[in-house]
Amino acid sequence: MNRRYFITLAVIFALVVLSGYVNWPDNPGLNLGIGDSRLVRDLRYHLGLDLQGGLHVVLRATPSEGQEITSDHMEATRDIIAERVNALGVSEPIVQLEGTDRIIVELPGVENPDEAIALFRETGELAFVDLGKSSVPPVPVGGLVEGEQFRRLFTGALVKSAEVGFDERGLPQINFELKDDGAVIFEEFTSQNICLRVDGQPCTWLGITLDNHLISAATISGAISNRGRITGSFTLEEARDVVIKLKYGALPVPLEIAQNRTVGPTLGQDSVDRSLRAGIIGLVLVAIFMFIYYRLPGLVAVLALMIYALLVLGIFKLWPVVLTLAGIAGFILSVGMAVDANILIFERLKEELRRGRTLRSALDVGFERAWTSIRDSNISTLITCAVLFYFGTGIVRGFAITLAIGVIISMFTAITVTRTFLYLVVRLPQLRDNPWLYGVAQSQQQTFAPPQTPPRQATEP
Repeated sequence: MNRRYFITLAVIFALVVLSGYVNWPDNPGLNLGIGDSRLVRDLRYHLGLDLQGGLHVVLRATPSEGQEITSDHMEATRDIIAERVNALGVSEPIVQLEGTDRIIVELPGVENPDEAIALFRETGELAFVDLGKSSVPPVPVGGLVEGEQFRRLFTGALVKSAEVGFDERGLPQINFELKDDGAVIFEEFTSQNICLRVDGQPCTWLGITLDNHLISAATISGAISNRGRITGSFTLEEARDVVIKLKYGALPVPLEIAQNRTVGPTLGQDSVDRSLRAGIIGLVLVAIFMFIYYRLPGLVAVLALMIYALLVLGIFKLWPVVLTLAGIAGFILSVGMAVDANILIFERLKEELRRGRTLRSALDVGFERAWTSIRDSNISTLITCAVLFYFGTGIVRGFAITLAIGVIISMFTAITVTRTFLYLVVRLPQLRDNPWLYGVAQSQQQTFAPPQTPPRQATEP
């Protein structure tokens, strides 16, 4: 055996061990440190809305009188909602337009639907307001800030960035940075209204409002340019919600809930169980067929198919890929395509054996001649997956991703894993000299004389 063969066998073994660890149900995940960087990954399957349950909401635009809804308004609204939803940390949410005035939002695994809906449907207009001079805040926190006496300085649209921080007492606060226009306005206002803190002297109060409700009020201790902080009696969740609205702005049009449906995980679990049962039955039937019809190569193909399943499922965890019913269907379809590649190879192998070639020569020529068909068919499938992913949304994309991953891995297992194992088999005399083990009867051999000039042989892996 040459060195390249041993390297290939070692790589296959390493991939099997790694995939086995990743797919092990109780593995602790990944926590790897390389220099100053660290990779921390929770290794679990991420399930979509149809499998683990969650929230399905249809939002309808409700413009004010005289306001016209354009496609630009709806696309901007969708993008802002998508940003807010992504900030929630939901795995694989779906936010898409439906018609001219509706937006569909699907959030898998959401535990508190009311909070999620409140976050992404609010217009969320945040503003910095001059509350005027007084010895105490003129409006209590949570109160309504309306009237001509309250001058709005600027809105959250001039906020460049925002993040949750903590003050000296360890309480949550919002740290923000303003755009250039906002910084000019803020610096002018704060420099002119510094509170000297003289007993009995009223100070100017700066208020921060969300949808005209006061969330924070403070006096000004010094001129502030482009950076500042919002303090108050925030919980960590409240501070995070304010940051999301600051970062992703106000919705161009108000929305109302046209449909709100919570999908329970019971239906999803039943779907998972049925899909797994169907997949196992399919694999067993394929294994029986391959073993009966192709015998020893069929047994090798089944072993390669098990390695294929380990690799694909491991990638689903490492990527991670969000699994939906359509995604599982794509995976099962790719299993059939993985078997199809082996069938092409084995049929070529049987043809060459019938022509009188030696087993080693038949393997070389069989793999070489089957490769073109395998390559072209899989590339065609990958092109279809790319089109589905580019033009599709949600479930269609999930199907395209799982099918594409399966096709790519199937090419590796069919050409590399199966080939390497078969070359290992042909080195054993008791398995090499019996043509029946390869699906060819003794009487079928020598039907054709071997060609005088054999085609170029593939090199051993």
